[in-house]
Amino acid sequence: MTSTTKEVDLEILPFIRVYKDGSVERLEGSPFVPPTPDQDPETGVSSKDITISENPSVSARLYLPKLTDHTQNQKLPILVYFHGGAFCIESAFGSIYHRYLNNLVSQVHVLAISVEYRLAPEHLLPAAYEDSWAALQWVASQSAGNDKEPWLINNGDFGRIFIGGDSAGGNIVHNMAMRAGVESLPCGVKILGVYLVHPHFFSSQAYGSESKEGHEKSLLYAVWDLVYPSATSGVDNPMVNPEGPGAPSLTGIGCDRMLVCVAGKDKMIKERGVWYFEIMRKSGWKGEIELFEVEEEGHIFHIFNIESENAKAMVKRLASFIFK
Repeated sequence: MTSTTKEVDLEILPFIRVYKDGSVERLEGSPFVPPTPDQDPETGVSSKDITISENPSVSARLYLPKLTDHTQNQKLPILVYFHGGAFCIESAFGSIYHRYLNNLVSQVHVLAISVEYRLAPEHLLPAAYEDSWAALQWVASQSAGNDKEPWLINNGDFGRIFIGGDSAGGNIVHNMAMRAGVESLPCGVKILGVYLVHPHFFSSQAYGSESKEGHEKSLLYAVWDLVYPSATSGVDNPMVNPEGPGAPSLTGIGCDRMLVCVAGKDKMIKERGVWYFEIMRKSGWKGEIELFEVEEEGHIFHIFNIESENAKAMVKRLASFIFK
């Protein structure tokens, strides 16, 4: 009897398994859910999906908070959001991110664009970076106002554009802001502020309490090798190590304000968030930077448990950052 068991080529637990026939099994990730164009029953937020690019395939989910007669013509801050998932799992259309963005948009009262970028290993980095930049360019181009997306034109304030993300999405935020400091966005649009929640950074040198023994066998090492095997300098590539060899000066990062969030029990990545905050603070960049720590929580707790008091505190902190 012929065995149908496929041979595993590589697995990174708890995220993903890659087979020798090229197929991929994602071990984590929430199920896709449709948008709610006629308002989410719990939050009143409306959402819809849009196509940014056919080739490559880049799309996004737009979120508009409930508007009253008094706020119908109010211009709202625009938040471009990049989801987490180690560059290889999760989706802007997944249930946990749909729920999170509904809640965030309702509480903070922003217009949000949650970007669906391509995932590794089918689409290796820098694909996700290129897709995210294309999405940011698309958002900026809407400010021209001709035959464009009505939610953005009618309700978006292009003078208050923010970008944010968690984990791998936080890494994308840094790299988009760096690129925006070098390349102009369409229509002269600028990024006012960025926020990075539990951002994904790493390096070949252990930092803080990271173990020097077996550092090269750590989870973040394995993830980077999977998602960007061709990266110059490996885990010291400037995309994941802003202090790596040949890294551009951080003084040119293209935003005015920055909020970095870390979680005290996030053993995998918390110290890297503090490290990033410190190197940005000491870089000579002229913008404002703040660090916000929730001591008793773990990695991306605010996505999984939006009703917790600490998650609510994070939403309030983000609101104060955006409306400062």
